[in-house]
Amino acid sequence: MVLHINNISKTYPNGVQALKNVSLNIPSGMYGLLGPNGAGKSTLMRILATLQEPDAGSVSFGNRDVLSEKDEVRKNLGYLPQEFGLYPKVSAEKLLTHFAVLKGFTNRKTRRDVVEALFRKTNLWDVRKQKLGGYSGGMKQRFGVAVALLGNPKLMIVDEPTAGLDPAERVRFLNLLSELGENSVVLLSTHIVEDVSELCTRMAIINNGEILLEDEPAHAIEKLNGRIWKKIIPRDELADMEEKHQVISTRLFAGQTVIHVFCNTHPGDGFEPVRPDLEDVYFSTMTRQAAEPETAL
Repeated sequence: MVLHINNISKTYPNGVQALKNVSLNIPSGMYGLLGPNGAGKSTLMRILATLQEPDAGSVSFGNRDVLSEKDEVRKNLGYLPQEFGLYPKVSAEKLLTHFAVLKGFTNRKTRRDVVEALFRKTNLWDVRKQKLGGYSGGMKQRFGVAVALLGNPKLMIVDEPTAGLDPAERVRFLNLLSELGENSVVLLSTHIVEDVSELCTRMAIINNGEILLEDEPAHAIEKLNGRIWKKIIPRDELADMEEKHQVISTRLFAGQTVIHVFCNTHPGDGFEPVRPDLEDVYFSTMTRQAAEPETAL
């Protein structure tokens, strides 16, 4: 099945326009929605998860209208929000069993089998009787996935899942998401470029409520070949470089500043070509959007 998003817009009562005519077609597999905090990602996730209404536009999943057939859509929906509450004094096993009852698993044996399978899938079986208050950040995220997987959903919406995780927990969590994408539509919203580059077969970049780019990560990187240049400069020269060139990213290295510049031709002495990566795609896309108002003047 395919998730079709057509011209979705949302403006909050305070006047903030969170989404501006967002349209995407999201196929089965892992799909990354990449953008900074405040770009509109979470608003779109809540709309797709049937928790919020847009001002305009439509969303369909298979033959279901996501906005008007919420109860039917929820039967095939798993949602892991950026932040979710857990009962710290309740064991993981009791809480997941409770959620299974709410999901409609009324047969005791079936429910027990489903709960066991999910704990094993999320690598939490050995700590299932532990109280959730003693779980690490990564364990809580994996428990959230276990809850989201109840009922074997065909649509998984995951909002900023790796924020705050240590490197080992992040890798374990991303591997789990990758497995889910084999049989479902998994929409991963994140501001972490590596999450998308390591997992997703397609991606979109969103900022200020607008889709700036939609592509396969490898193809987006390929289109930057010969257009990204690097130079190491003293830190006090950065402002001058930003005046002369389209600097897309900077980082410190051994007390000096390494800059990446977007340019269709060689930008001058001291610059050397760089093999682009998805971070260059992200920063060049964002930088060019920021430069558009100036270009139009």
